[in-house]
Amino acid sequence: MVRQRKSGYGGYCVTIGETFGASQRGGSVMSHLRISTGGSWSPQIPKGRAHVVISLEPTEALRVLADYGNPRVKTLCNMRPVHSIAVISGKAAYPAAEELKDWIRAFSAEAWFVDATEQAMAMGNAIFANIMMIGALSAARLLPVDEEAFEAVLAQILGPDKVAVNRRAFDKGADMLRLAG
Repeated sequence: MVRQRKSGYGGYCVTIGETFGASQRGGSVMSHLRISTGGSWSPQIPKGRAHVVISLEPTEALRVLADYGNPRVKTLCNMRPVHSIAVISGKAAYPAAEELKDWIRAFSAEAWFVDATEQAMAMGNAIFANIMMIGALSAARLLPVDEEAFEAVLAQILGPDKVAVNRRAFDKGADMLRLAG
């Protein structure tokens, strides 16, 4: 699925390419997001050309870095493990967190590690991990969205009653990144 829209906030052109097939069967999902000030781009990022990899799971970060990473890529990784069937059934072992961090650092120019899922669950809903990752990405200055623009978009999309809690999640993500750095 490809979506493109010109934002009123900063005038950026955003192109999104998403894969849904694997998610229907409990597998991983990868989305490509391209943000530019110029014309539209293909939704697919060329292999080896990612600027930033954002992952909700460490082994998925490694899988994406193997295909899309390069010496300049920056990685933001949520450290919540999601065990494969092989790990659950005892046929494979899930790597230790420090090993995963070392491998991700080896494939990244810069890497940050956060516990967004745990923090989101402490806020009452694991879905806030997504918002926290956006806040962390913004704090790393890897996303051309500041707090005010984020809040304005939230008010448009979600309505005013949900802005405050999402803003807290965004700020918590930014704080996690500052502490991780």
